[in-house]
Amino acid sequence: QEAAKYEKKVMVLDFVTPTPLGNSWGLGGTCVNVGCIPKKLMHQAALLGQALQDSRKYGWQFTEEVKHNWMTMTESVQNYIGSLNWGYRVSLREKNVTYENAYGEFVGPHTIKATNKRGIEKLYTAERFLIATGERPRYLGIPGDKEYCISSDDLFSLPYCPGKTLVVGASYVALECAGFLAGLGLDVTVMVRSILLRGFDQDIANKIGEYMEEHGINFIRGFVPIKEGTPGRLKVTAKSTTGNQVIEGEYNTVLLAIGRDACTRKIGLDKVGVKINERTGKIPVNDEEQTNVPYIYAVGDILQDKLELTPVAIQAGRLLVQRLYAGATGKCDYLNVPTTVFTPLEYGACGYSEETAVEKFGEENIEVYHSHFWPLEWTVPSRDNNKCYAKIICNIQDKERIIGFHVLGPNAGEITQGFAAAMKCGVTKEQLDSTVGIHPVCAEVCT
Repeated sequence: QEAAKYEKKVMVLDFVTPTPLGNSWGLGGTCVNVGCIPKKLMHQAALLGQALQDSRKYGWQFTEEVKHNWMTMTESVQNYIGSLNWGYRVSLREKNVTYENAYGEFVGPHTIKATNKRGIEKLYTAERFLIATGERPRYLGIPGDKEYCISSDDLFSLPYCPGKTLVVGASYVALECAGFLAGLGLDVTVMVRSILLRGFDQDIANKIGEYMEEHGINFIRGFVPIKEGTPGRLKVTAKSTTGNQVIEGEYNTVLLAIGRDACTRKIGLDKVGVKINERTGKIPVNDEEQTNVPYIYAVGDILQDKLELTPVAIQAGRLLVQRLYAGATGKCDYLNVPTTVFTPLEYGACGYSEETAVEKFGEENIEVYHSHFWPLEWTVPSRDNNKCYAKIICNIQDKERIIGFHVLGPNAGEITQGFAAAMKCGVTKEQLDSTVGIHPVCAEVCT
């Protein structure tokens, strides 16, 4: 859409290879269809359940039993996603972007083959190419995993309530899904190989784990599944990662969230000489998102050593097009990028984790200020006192400039977005201290 603004002749190829269970979706990529959008909406469904419980203490009286209907929720969520898919189609048409629902693969220099779902192939040539194929969920590689397990690609349109669920993994996808399933009243177990939320601040990650356990989510730590059973009643056998202990459990649904793999190995990159990291499938690029083949660029989750976040991909893509066609020079900043994990207790972060800050600047050069807090809304129903938490990491050598911001509590994303702007401007601890807090809100703990 950005390139079309500059009256370039643009084509989009977008094709979803169905999941092992046969699910696919419309225009808009992972985030819109099987990622951020349905995840946040289902997280909201779970928060509403908690709000209902709290409301009695606030004087709301209702006697009937409160139940959740999985089908009503998924239908509403899918209807909204459908409206987004439609909006993207209309928007591309309005901007005269040619859209083909076809799978693209390079077949030679400047040439791509597009195959639609009927198997009809067409060849196209272009001056430049932008690869933005993203990633898809990884499977365990054990007998029965693809037949009997689901992934996040299946969960948000699942035509039945998942029932007693085993979530395999400790990624943010695993914990978010486990969180909202438990919030909807399901029996949920999370099987963790080693640590929670690898790559995130571990102090916070452990607090999230504790909170989830206190709210009825079971954790099996240090185990990995070694075989699956049959749908409806799945018998899962798992082996300890440290010893020879083997355990078994029965579940209605097994959700795999053990990571994602870049969709780069089946798009003919070898035919045009684009280098990828053989181990991860990720594409190394320079600071202008250019691959080793000058006319081919890449953005998004498939980039090596970059952030896997939708708004980052959008920003990088727009800036790339502005450099190519509008004489701009702005490059994507991959450092101070805010993000939020929508676990039952939300986690917002921007900048360095404590571990990375210590590694980069040395323990003696950083100062960490932290505090637990209790949201006012939670005091009347008297729940979760001192479970919310905020911390800032400062670089002592640079006037205590804030290089890491972390908050654990309701609306963490809304809070983090504002502080992220301040961090882009180089905010220091002194400036934060001289900012007047808004009373009574959660964010004032940071001032």
